Amino acid sequence: MTEPGQRPFPPPPWQPPVPPKRSSTTAIVLVTGSVVVVVLMALAFLAWGYPGFLRKPDAYADGAFWTSAPSSPSSAPATAPSTPVSIAAGRAAMPKRAKPLADPVTCAFTPDPGAPAPKKVALPPDGPAPSSGTVPVRLATTAGGIGLTLDRALAPCTVVNFLSLAKQGFYDGTSCHRLSVTAGLQMLQCGDPVGDGTGGPGYTIRDEVFPELTYGRGVLAMAKTAEPDSGGSQFFLVFGETEIPPEYTVFGSIDDAGLAVLDDVARDGVDPAKPGIGDGSGPPKTPVTFTGVTTP
Repeated sequence: MTEPGQRPFPPPPWQPPVPPKRSSTTAIVLVTGSVVVVVLMALAFLAWGYPGFLRKPDAYADGAFWTSAPSSPSSAPATAPSTPVSIAAGRAAMPKRAKPLADPVTCAFTPDPGAPAPKKVALPPDGPAPSSGTVPVRLATTAGGIGLTLDRALAPCTVVNFLSLAKQGFYDGTSCHRLSVTAGLQMLQCGDPVGDGTGGPGYTIRDEVFPELTYGRGVLAMAKTAEPDSGGSQFFLVFGETEIPPEYTVFGSIDDAGLAVLDDVARDGVDPAKPGIGDGSGPPKTPVTFTGVTTP
């Protein structure tokens, strides 16, 4: 679920302080209004300028739409880039925990009555889950097949959640609703049954993050809201440079064939005829709809 990427400009030359002038009533009003505008713009950035992640329905006016973070990279252009998309070849090294988890771990999943699921599913089972081993998954999509390897050592409960949703057919027929090709945030976000970033499974899962997390090409990670432990069904597939803080659970990797599919989708770009969110990301021109998910 941070819009990476703009480098900071050099600071302006130092200027000696200027004694304050006496303010008129009009000036005070103008200054106050300017401060309010700046604050609102900052809040809007925090609400929309971070990656992946979950939007609350418009009826929810009390929360940020996107995950905030301690660092605040600059927001992306308001329109899709007109220059060709540059995507690095190869793949990034997968992150690893400095200290392995206990094996097994105990998972718990929390119903969220404030966000009912558009598609009814049973909660994943609470209780022990292994924190070692991998699980192969294949996403059949209208754009091509995408192979995943879910890694229990990175996020055992997130793996349990994804497999539970996949086996219940939750992802079948859903479409990836958000593509970002901006340098510093190159990913495709999927898993929303509503299709606009507001949907979920009707429950939340705990974050499984650690300081060593990175999000390079080939990484599979969970989306969430600004609140901790707020993920559900939405996830994002990283196909290029993505510079975000370690706040999003990484739970697997994407195979080379899947990356080739994502590259083709990325090169086709964001669909300007469909509404985006004002940061340069939006629905992809090449639709990516899940027609099936194969699990062991």
